[in-house]
Amino acid sequence: MDVRNSEIFRCKTDEWNQFVAQSKNGTFLFDRRFMDYHADRFHDHSLMVYRDCRLYALLPANEKNGVLVTHGGLTYGGLIMSRQCSVKGVLNVFTAMNSYLQQQGIHRVIYKAIPWIYHQLPAEEDLFALTSVCSARLIIRDVSSAIVANHRLKFTESRRSGLRKAQRAGLTIAESDDVEAFWHILNDNLTTKYDVRPVHRADELRLLRSRFPDRIRLWMVYRGQTPVGGTLLFLTPQVLHTQYISATPEGKTIGAIDLLFDHLVNTEYADYPYIDFGKSTVSDSAELNEQLVFQKEGFGARAVCYDTYEWTL
Repeated sequence: MDVRNSEIFRCKTDEWNQFVAQSKNGTFLFDRRFMDYHADRFHDHSLMVYRDCRLYALLPANEKNGVLVTHGGLTYGGLIMSRQCSVKGVLNVFTAMNSYLQQQGIHRVIYKAIPWIYHQLPAEEDLFALTSVCSARLIIRDVSSAIVANHRLKFTESRRSGLRKAQRAGLTIAESDDVEAFWHILNDNLTTKYDVRPVHRADELRLLRSRFPDRIRLWMVYRGQTPVGGTLLFLTPQVLHTQYISATPEGKTIGAIDLLFDHLVNTEYADYPYIDFGKSTVSDSAELNEQLVFQKEGFGARAVCYDTYEWTL
């Protein structure tokens, strides 16, 4: 195995992106055009692993104070594998990576595994390597909520009640390019309720949508001409992920989000294998946001874990 720092091999960006597109567990979040939008915030230390002179695996990562994180700017970011990767081959990858990282002065690794619903083929060879090669320990277990297309559950009565309110109010739904309008709804909601701001600025969302117009979609709910709610979606091969969901105070009282997801789940994206509503845990997975998970489970979603591991070198 030949492990290389992708920071040094920037001329291989096209090779990186082509590998992600053909891998068995990669998504467009690992495309360098997505990863590098916040390159100024992270010291990139992503790895490219070659076997017999052919690219075999990638590890999106950043480094800070001798700690490697896979990746600090992404929700998940474990080993991206070719369809030819085998258990033995991945064990060798981790052995080679650990040796390389020790030589680079890395003393600790924080590894954010890719949840299984995002895999196009079974791709948990890395989880076995974490225990077999790295003696890693689980340090964070976040819980998300996902809908499975061929085992769809009915909306609960609370969600159906909101849907009826929205229908009586005459709300409408449309795909939109108005990122600023949605971002302001989102920002107002987050600052008022949690005193935090969205992870992405409005200009960053515009940039990413311009780079991935088929993968990043915005749907809005309107009362007349006024937006009262919406969701920003990330579309990957296996999973439709709701990156952001938000509504105005008025939209919340008249069921805007219930109407929106009735349309998205049961009509627009009814055949998508998985719909992932994202994490409902806070404070590094120690606390469940019960109100948030109640809403997601009301749409028929059930638990999928996002796991983070750690090991020392």
